[in-house]
Amino acid sequence: MAEDPPVFSAVSSSARQLFILLRCISFASKARVQINKDGLRFSVEDYRVMQGFAFLDKSLFTTFQYHAPRPDSPFDAQNDDGTVDLPPFTISLPALLETLQIFGLSDPASRSTLTTGPTNAFDNRVLGMTSVCRFSYDAPGSPLKIILEETGVTTTCDLTTYELDDAEEEDIPFARDELAMKIIMRSSFLYDAITELASTSPEKLTLRASPMAPFFSLSAEGSLGSTVVEFSKPDNTRPWDGQERQPSTAPPETTLLETFQVGRRVTHTYRFSLIKAAARAMAVATKVSIRGDDQGVLSLQFMIEVDNGQVSFVDFRFVPLVREETEETETEDEGSGEETQDED
Repeated sequence: MAEDPPVFSAVSSSARQLFILLRCISFASKARVQINKDGLRFSVEDYRVMQGFAFLDKSLFTTFQYHAPRPDSPFDAQNDDGTVDLPPFTISLPALLETLQIFGLSDPASRSTLTTGPTNAFDNRVLGMTSVCRFSYDAPGSPLKIILEETGVTTTCDLTTYELDDAEEEDIPFARDELAMKIIMRSSFLYDAITELASTSPEKLTLRASPMAPFFSLSAEGSLGSTVVEFSKPDNTRPWDGQERQPSTAPPETTLLETFQVGRRVTHTYRFSLIKAAARAMAVATKVSIRGDDQGVLSLQFMIEVDNGQVSFVDFRFVPLVREETEETETEDEGSGEETQDED
């Protein structure tokens, strides 16, 4: 009797491409993996106050095969085709990243520079990598097998998979239908702002958005001082009526914010260390969509260009500090400041 094929198998011609996408969410050691017919969804979290999501679409692979498991009884089917969803599992994200870069990087400066044309961070001409990466997952509970091949050398790694706890299966709620703001800008602008704010060693970051000037600002206060970064909005932006519209067509050099949809004043505070944990995604992305719902949950969605003109998305969600936490932190900062003045 022939053995059943793996429930999932795929081949990628760019291991480095997958590595950079997954490294964007490497702020935690354990990653939840959900495999379906559309691709692989990786998610990590930090004590239920921050989550990161990276979706490896099947278009990123040269071949992608998914065989959904069938239930013992047809009455247990979850899908129209009589199949059930593959149970999610967790793996060690550092182990996966170490596997994907096991061959290391070649020095791009030592490679031929005769090739012309635009490149990006994932282009093999820049990365100096041409390795082939194969994934396979036989069945629920089995290891996630990764086979890397480069210049005749083959390496096989079996990553242990673990069952999820009930709490690990939940995402931080984000009400997409109840947005208080939506702002789209170049990711490099946000990265530069967070880098500048980090110079004061802050503990919290306050985000303010308003239909009136200064429109959108990020402020941070720490032991070394306080800093505020303000962004201008498109001149041709109309007052927002709660309906999402296409991004502005204004020339990119005339404004820092390509899309600005804010119907009322919004002010929320977050742990700065959590926002800074998304810095890798800020650095490699081309654009970022900044959204906040009525409960203050912040969503940062980064658009990252990959090979062949495709794009991938990495998402982060942040739970705001409650007012009591914010006031307590401010009181501690003020007390610390008074002690410093007495010592002087």
